[in-house]
Amino acid sequence: MTNSTDDLQTRIDTLARAPVPPGRLQIGGRHVAGEGGEAEVISPIDGRVLTTIATAGAADVDRAVAAARAAFEDGRWSRQPPAARKAVLMRLADLIDAHALELAVLGVRDNGTEISMALKAEPGSAAATFRYYAEAIDKVTGEIAPTAAGVLGLVHREPVGVVGAIVPWNFPLMIGAWKVAPALAMGNSVVLKPAETASLTLLRLADLALEAGLPPGVLNVVTGPGHITGEALALSRDVDVLVFTGSGATGRRLLEYSARSNLKRCYLELGGKSPNIVFADAPDLAAAARAAATAIFRNAGQVCVAGSRLLVEASVQEPFLAELVAATGAMRVGNPLSLATQVGAVNSDGQLQGNLRFVRDARAEGGRVVTGGERVLADTGGYYMAPTVVADVAPAHRLFREEVFGPVLAVTPFTDEAEAVRLANATDYGLAAGVWTANLSRAHRMVRAIRAGVVHVNTYGGADITVPLGGVRQSGNGHDKSLHALDKYTDLKTAWIQL
Repeated sequence: MTNSTDDLQTRIDTLARAPVPPGRLQIGGRHVAGEGGEAEVISPIDGRVLTTIATAGAADVDRAVAAARAAFEDGRWSRQPPAARKAVLMRLADLIDAHALELAVLGVRDNGTEISMALKAEPGSAAATFRYYAEAIDKVTGEIAPTAAGVLGLVHREPVGVVGAIVPWNFPLMIGAWKVAPALAMGNSVVLKPAETASLTLLRLADLALEAGLPPGVLNVVTGPGHITGEALALSRDVDVLVFTGSGATGRRLLEYSARSNLKRCYLELGGKSPNIVFADAPDLAAAARAAATAIFRNAGQVCVAGSRLLVEASVQEPFLAELVAATGAMRVGNPLSLATQVGAVNSDGQLQGNLRFVRDARAEGGRVVTGGERVLADTGGYYMAPTVVADVAPAHRLFREEVFGPVLAVTPFTDEAEAVRLANATDYGLAAGVWTANLSRAHRMVRAIRAGVVHVNTYGGADITVPLGGVRQSGNGHDKSLHALDKYTDLKTAWIQL
């Protein structure tokens, strides 16, 4: 390592040794205990207790929602001029940057993402997201409708009120910012519920928001399990919009809770089984193989848009597999707090055991495990899995159809473009996809033919805050990122004025 890298690693190691104080709920700008007591936070790095977080019960959630409603109705934030809201969100972005290393290390200790990825994907992305929506605040306007003579038609954009946000454990700070930043930018109040296995950075975010000048009660954070805390938030009759990233099973429950309560709008970013399609004429098969490995194995496969199904033109399948196995073998699995690690820990023991069951089922159904397939580094006490490539996966196999959310790649051959499209679309999901080809016309045809919210061409995983992320079919509805995300957090009101 260079001196600068050595220095950074030393700072990471120092932060990693610091004790983590117990996490408490933040309601109305105050830290409070939860009626459900405390729950242990187990670090996936070594399987040890890192700290505790509060468990919010239904009464705690009601108090958080009431605090958010009071803050919204009295206008302490919702009626602030756009320039004032912008200044606060800009200060929050600056504070995230100032505490970036602290936040990244805290998050890695909590959820196991490799630190080299976490630095960019968590505080780096979150700060950029708050800046983006801060800049957008005073540029999003209403409309003057082209009405008949003698009538003035105005279309106003108004904040929806109280937003409930439930975010997952894989990238809590990044995904949390995708929900919180646009909601706050439009003048809403928010009750944020992190995953119980990755709450610490979002609790810290709430502290930084207060320091930046966000009025108390505008952002509240309630921690606890989904079946208690999340359910209470989704059933609340005083939450106007619910936004969620996570599993399809949970998304279905949230829709049920909406129907049972106040018919709140629900925007769901759900799972994916994204196809990464390699044609024989790909510009550089070795580069495509390296990208395919990264597309599935970074963050131990715990990425919503992960390229978890590799579709390879049959004429190049075996040489491509050789390149893929070489690229996979070069990826270092280990302590996610090391800058040298490229594949970190699986988030929990339960997730690890589920990943291993997928591999066992794939073998039983005729899949060929080319590399990996087992737990590694068990002596650390942590939850680590070797990056796994399974060839000969047929469309009927479970590994072809269901999301693993782990470092397991299914490989299936195809013979022509038509079959590639059929295989790509042969799941219930439609979140992301990749296409590797030197044929420009084919690339455009594939973009049109694949049913997915994001299609990458001759790359995989690249996108920033300027473009929307959302899925089709059972990958959800609505969009995070870009100006399109603002639609979730505003209502349109028409003024029809006789002149």
